[in-house]
Amino acid sequence: MTSPILVTGGTGTLGGHVLPLLRQAGRDVRVLSRHAREAADGVEYVACDLLAPDGGLALAAALEDVEIVLHLAGGPKGDDVATRNLVRAAAEAGVRHFVYISVIGADRVPLGYFRSKLGAERAVAESGLPWTTLRAAQFHDLVLKAVRTMAKMPVVPVPGGIRMQPVDAREVAERLVELALGEPAGLVPDLAGPTVYGMGELARGYLRAHGKRRPMLPVRLPGKVGRAYRAAENLSLEDVSFGTRTWEEFLDAHTANAHAGK
Repeated sequence: MTSPILVTGGTGTLGGHVLPLLRQAGRDVRVLSRHAREAADGVEYVACDLLAPDGGLALAAALEDVEIVLHLAGGPKGDDVATRNLVRAAAEAGVRHFVYISVIGADRVPLGYFRSKLGAERAVAESGLPWTTLRAAQFHDLVLKAVRTMAKMPVVPVPGGIRMQPVDAREVAERLVELALGEPAGLVPDLAGPTVYGMGELARGYLRAHGKRRPMLPVRLPGKVGRAYRAAENLSLEDVSFGTRTWEEFLDAHTANAHAGK
């Protein structure tokens, strides 16, 4: 009998792909969730907030008999604090492999989210635990949310100089499961999508897929953040693995599913 794998963020976009892959691999899964849920299909849920000061007992219970932790949970802020709390408890529990998902550019883009991710990376690397960290590009789903919001405006603002390599969440999930079931490998090559797009291209692709037209207005992103994006600090062009699913393929599938659901 194998020990359960503890997954944080198991109810999110990435977790929704990771959990069935772990189950297909024959592993029992324990999900750390902010809210209690009934166990189902070989997955049990433990209610615990990694940022709550009183979460220690629940966290210790969640880590009981766990040898592998797959840390997917993340938010706009607090990732570094939550990760420090988790790695401290994982070390005390004798976890043998800690796997973390980060973002490409964590050490280069001067935004709070990226700094928090970098802080979390450091917490993992300095924990004393055997570890693996994968930096991935923005998911197609996140880019879709951004361009959908932009497309609601009569004139679509297009931040100039921003390019992205959106990657499919399913491909990231497959890579993470492969890493989690393998040996600790430290910081592994980044995972990005197969194509680099400007924000205007991404927005136009969304508009075409939905049969819409909007005028576009270039907008210059100011300051250090703008300079970082114009210097492509959020991209990974070396020491990187590439997914295969393009933005266009993702949009086609998403549009087809939306029409089927009507």
